[in-house]
Amino acid sequence: MSSLFTGPVVDLGTGAVIACPAAVDAAGYLPDVPLPLVLDLPIRVVMEGAGALAPLHEALRRSGRHPRETMLVLSGPCAPEGRPVLRVALEGLRNFGYLLGFGGAGTEGVPLDLIADASPYALALAPELVARVHNDHRAAAVGQAMVTLARGIGAHVLAQGVEDEAQLAVVRGWGVRLAEGPLLGPGPDGRVRVPLPVADEQPGMVELGPRVQELLLPAVTLPAEAKAEEVVAAFGHEPSITSVILVDEYQRPKGSLDRGRFLLSIAARYGHALHGSKPARRLADPPRTVPKTTSAVAPIQAAGRDSARVYDDLVVTDELNRCMGIVRVSDLIREVTSTRT
Repeated sequence: MSSLFTGPVVDLGTGAVIACPAAVDAAGYLPDVPLPLVLDLPIRVVMEGAGALAPLHEALRRSGRHPRETMLVLSGPCAPEGRPVLRVALEGLRNFGYLLGFGGAGTEGVPLDLIADASPYALALAPELVARVHNDHRAAAVGQAMVTLARGIGAHVLAQGVEDEAQLAVVRGWGVRLAEGPLLGPGPDGRVRVPLPVADEQPGMVELGPRVQELLLPAVTLPAEAKAEEVVAAFGHEPSITSVILVDEYQRPKGSLDRGRFLLSIAARYGHALHGSKPARRLADPPRTVPKTTSAVAPIQAAGRDSARVYDDLVVTDELNRCMGIVRVSDLIREVTSTRT
């Protein structure tokens, strides 16, 4: 299992890195980074059955990672006779907890109804399509169709292989939120810089209003028993991490650690000595959870009732109260505002 992604996945709205490309190394391990991972998974491997996926599950176990922190981007064609097998395999991966995506959107032969039925977390626009969207109206039409499909099924669109600002401006105009590629690669200082949108840029489609699931970002999670020093390490690795969610063995959220308040406690006099080797849950707040089907307005109203935690990340949960990811209140406010104006 490898990754066809050339760089980190970036949130175009905030400039934050939300996931890193990864590959299983020769020793059977995944990179030791606190951010969620993105791996490319050929559909033909999925079709081979549980045995073919065993190395992936074992690599996550060895690396101390959970499937909820891993997005599998499925690539390659699917023959008509393989559709029933693929449906069963995708359901198995979903039950494990993986975030699922489809790569090559707009160029590869995965049937659109199969994509819709799979309810993926993301659709990744094919790099060869993204390369043409700014100067080929036919490619732009295909890209817009993929964005419309994704919005209709509640999936993110991820523009893959963005090379220049002309391409970025086009996908931004469609409302695409996630992107990766040479233009968004880390600079010499290791930081990602996202070019600002053009002032008169207009959305290329009608916004129907955001839903919580549409704004979902992968969460950085640690076991509920994690020590405070483990959380310090997670926050120290990547400045764009705004929260760490503590979860139990079933991935149910048990605590939320806001970056600012947590690091302030650790940086206080004797803070590290008092808290470093103790359970991080001592410093955690109760998680503010919202079901994945909630509209954006309700969480904003709820956030305003607690002035001390207005901008704390919200934890999005599924039907079994498992952590699916986070939503940033600032994103909700921005999306609701842009929709109403």
